Amino acid sequence: MNSASGPIRLGLGANAGQFALLIGVNALVGGMVGQERTVLPLLASDIFGLTGLTAVLTYLVAFGVTKAFTNLAAGAMADRFGRKPVLVTGWLIGLPVPLLLIWAPTWGWVVVANLLLGVNQGLTWSTTVIMKIDLVGPARRGLAMGLNESVGYGAVALTALVTGLIAARAGLRPAPFYLGIAYAGLGLGISALFVRETRGHVELEQGDRERPPRPPWRDVFMLTSFRDRSLSAVSQAGLVNNLNDGMAWGLLPLYYAAAGVPLAQIAVLAAVYPAVWAVAQIGTGGLSDRIGRKRLIVAGMLIQAAALGAIAAGSSFEAWLGAAAVLGLGTAMVYPTLLAAVADVADPIWRGSAIGVYRLWRDLGFAVGAVVAGVVADAAGMPAAIWVVAGLTAGSGLVVLVRMRETRPRM
Repeated sequence: MNSASGPIRLGLGANAGQFALLIGVNALVGGMVGQERTVLPLLASDIFGLTGLTAVLTYLVAFGVTKAFTNLAAGAMADRFGRKPVLVTGWLIGLPVPLLLIWAPTWGWVVVANLLLGVNQGLTWSTTVIMKIDLVGPARRGLAMGLNESVGYGAVALTALVTGLIAARAGLRPAPFYLGIAYAGLGLGISALFVRETRGHVELEQGDRERPPRPPWRDVFMLTSFRDRSLSAVSQAGLVNNLNDGMAWGLLPLYYAAAGVPLAQIAVLAAVYPAVWAVAQIGTGGLSDRIGRKRLIVAGMLIQAAALGAIAAGSSFEAWLGAAAVLGLGTAMVYPTLLAAVADVADPIWRGSAIGVYRLWRDLGFAVGAVVAGVVADAAGMPAAIWVVAGLTAGSGLVVLVRMRETRPRM
């Protein structure tokens, strides 16, 4: 099979140029989220005067719900219309986000900005995931997802740190959000000019096998969400993983600030968790290709639960720093492995749609986490909210232990 740029081949080495380009694009996607991780919760309380945690976390609910349903649409659209058009559309929608955050006269503008950010993230991150899976073929999916998520969340961590340090010196607005303007412009330009379509790689992977008709979207949704034991276990684990990430994003900066931690140290705490997550994923994704998916997912969820308990029980910067690093390690064991498991089970003809359904459930976790954390924190305090999320995370790991089968393909 040939394309305009030569024969189409599967594999990381054979597609190193496009794979590296998509890695760079995903770093910019992650940076769009990172611009908010440290600054936005503090903006809510210090600039807009919001006090109730449920009200503060409305932006996270808006982001999570919008991103979740956009993931669902992105997978189906990528299968139907191609990957690149979906990627470019996502960047066009993301362009106004940093400007709205800079100019917002009321909190409602911030919520609207996060609705757009959710669409941007759903279209761009979902599509870069699908395209990398297309390029590498079945043998190195875990490694591919580890690299993808590593760079994306590395950009989240670095941008969270940099914007926090900028805010400590220049104020919460507008300076920290200038990075977002640069990220959106670069992401759109690179995606439109240099990224190539990857649907030909799917056709090559399918090969001479008889191609079944693409199943109706409803069937893919039901299979991924409920009917298939492994896919449904993965979907609930993804939701709970992002539930605790949403709590970490929206609640923990306020938890640390209430304890008197300076803004520069809050930036470090906000950054170390995704930083460890990012770096460790390079190893954990590839490790899942060798030892399997299930054991890493179960262990990672239980480690996350223990780390969250340590954060709730801690009372010093050093204790929180160590717990945040452990939380990042546990998340790294889970995040790329869940995506690889979905790709293991789904047929190439409906894989994009299955990834979209999984990412629907996973990113609904942001909204669920914001609601759970906000309601429990307003009723019983922030430590209680963290303990509740820790318990849910441990329970999710046990569900995977009981329900999921090993999915790693035997090569």
